[in-house]
Amino acid sequence: MKKKVLLLTLTFPVVCILIAICAGRYAISPLEMVQTLLIKMGLGGGMVPPSPEAQSVFWQIRLPRIVLAFSVGSALAVSGAVFQALFRNPLASPDLLGVSAGASFGAVLGLMFFPPLSLAVKFSSFLFGVAAVFCVHVLAIKSRDRSTAVLILGGIIVSSVFQAGVSVLKYLADPYDKLVQIVFWLMGSFQTATWDSVWSIFLVTMIGTVLIAAFSWRLNIMSQDDEQALSLGVDVVKWRIIYVAITTLMVAISVSACGAIGWIGLVVPHIARSLVGSEHRRLIFTSALLGASLMLLMDTLARSLLSSEIPISIVTSLLGAPFLGYLVLRQRKEWVGK
Repeated sequence: MKKKVLLLTLTFPVVCILIAICAGRYAISPLEMVQTLLIKMGLGGGMVPPSPEAQSVFWQIRLPRIVLAFSVGSALAVSGAVFQALFRNPLASPDLLGVSAGASFGAVLGLMFFPPLSLAVKFSSFLFGVAAVFCVHVLAIKSRDRSTAVLILGGIIVSSVFQAGVSVLKYLADPYDKLVQIVFWLMGSFQTATWDSVWSIFLVTMIGTVLIAAFSWRLNIMSQDDEQALSLGVDVVKWRIIYVAITTLMVAISVSACGAIGWIGLVVPHIARSLVGSEHRRLIFTSALLGASLMLLMDTLARSLLSSEIPISIVTSLLGAPFLGYLVLRQRKEWVGK
């Protein structure tokens, strides 16, 4: 059974990548894909090259978008798995500490003064995402209560403040120009992906995932009671800060690139846990691959179903909302691994 799960986990992303390359309003056949790759590697001697349009779509549009979707899906899924362990809550997700709300406010603020694709918008989004978690941490310190409940309450407070800020900025925005840009960005999209913008996100996601997996045995312990973790020699407060810092960086840089995308961080860790169990080294890597694969599939649907692209958050909500209803109906008193 484990070999079948491993095979599925490794082959599913490959299949999703192939589908994402070939599908779309400008279809690329598998033969054209192979020809393009062989010619690029210098192995296509004597081959008739695909049309310039097909090569341009492949290298300049599809592949950067695939790398971005793969990175963002992995970042959100891994962050969700970490948050669910740290806060011992099966409904925890990457926006629990206000990261998404803060990053969204920063991006909207940037969009008020700069073009949508400018570096200033991404930097502002990232800066306010980090600021949101910093505010939550300050609230937790000032309360002198180091329990996870205080962090969660702080996240709710900070998220509410930044969401109110987003509403104020939308109210003040020019309804014929800036407001349209803001609303579309908030719904999420990968259509702005370029090679210059995706590599930083890819590297941060990969490094963060490897670091979390390398110290995953502490997550196994921290998913139990704090007293039990302390008795086993784990500094709960220090490692909670480290994990939150890494996941915040991953989520904030993802949101700054493509907007707020929900549900992936909630749904994917549960699917991964049902496949490989609750040991976090396996769970982290499985969540990363499944999150990337599902994000690729949903992005392919978003850009292929209609003549105009559907915002990705609409597609992810169609998956995530029914799954949340499933969790509520089951009324589990404890979740797997606790």
